[in-house]
Amino acid sequence: MRSQLKLVEGIPLSDAIVPHWKKIYNFQARPGDVLIATYPKSGTTWIQEIVDLIRHDADLEKCQRAPIFERIPFIELLYCMPPDAETVNAMPSPRFLKTHLPYELIPPSFWEHDCKVIYVARNAKDTATSCYHFDHIAVLHPEPGSWDQYLQRFMNGDVGWGAWYDHVKGFWEHKDKHNMLYLFFEDMKKNPDLEIRKVMQFLGKDLPDATVEKIAYHSSFNQMKKNPMANYSTFPKDMMDQSQQSFMRKGQVGDWKNLFTVIQNELFEEDYRRKMSQTTLKFHSSS
Repeated sequence: MRSQLKLVEGIPLSDAIVPHWKKIYNFQARPGDVLIATYPKSGTTWIQEIVDLIRHDADLEKCQRAPIFERIPFIELLYCMPPDAETVNAMPSPRFLKTHLPYELIPPSFWEHDCKVIYVARNAKDTATSCYHFDHIAVLHPEPGSWDQYLQRFMNGDVGWGAWYDHVKGFWEHKDKHNMLYLFFEDMKKNPDLEIRKVMQFLGKDLPDATVEKIAYHSSFNQMKKNPMANYSTFPKDMMDQSQQSFMRKGQVGDWKNLFTVIQNELFEEDYRRKMSQTTLKFHSSS
């Protein structure tokens, strides 16, 4: 059964998450916890794997200890699937966690304890494209419908976790008030070594060049796609049906060009300019 979206503080979330909202919002972060925050399909699993490799000095055996969704639990799903809240609360510090929640819905305890937050933003058109393909297999999301219908919903923010525009701007506008590293998917593709070094420095790690190269190699799309501990092949099938399409699809910059029509692109660009006109946040153009 496909989930439907219900509003929490004006943000659409899966009806599998909403009944547990109070407990999610009251999640107790601890000093030293690290939160990976992204809009869906913006390089979340990629940055998770990079962080875990950095954390364990690129020790591949340690990074193969469990699937990525167990190594870095998803706080919105702590009451829907393992690892559950009890398991996460029993994890030793520092804990590494992930969320897709917009800035205003982040559990306040993360800010109260000055936790480190790593945010990854991806350009809007590639995000919309990737979300559309993903929603064909994600049971936690409604049926995507036609691409034209989906694109309209994406532009209106009528998709899981709300509007992309508000999400990327929300974290951007608050980044200097918190212990936050704001990264771009496109930069990670262009120069992975440099972005890995930024994450290392943020996490207080100093690793040799050879280790950085090893991290870049093992967190590359091709390596992760083959890695059952990173590619979500062990994720519950009743939550994600990969029989027709795998979770890790392309991981490219510019794939939107294979989906957008000329008219859709013009309408999207006009809407984008209006919604992003009042922010200093700028993305690399993938036009």
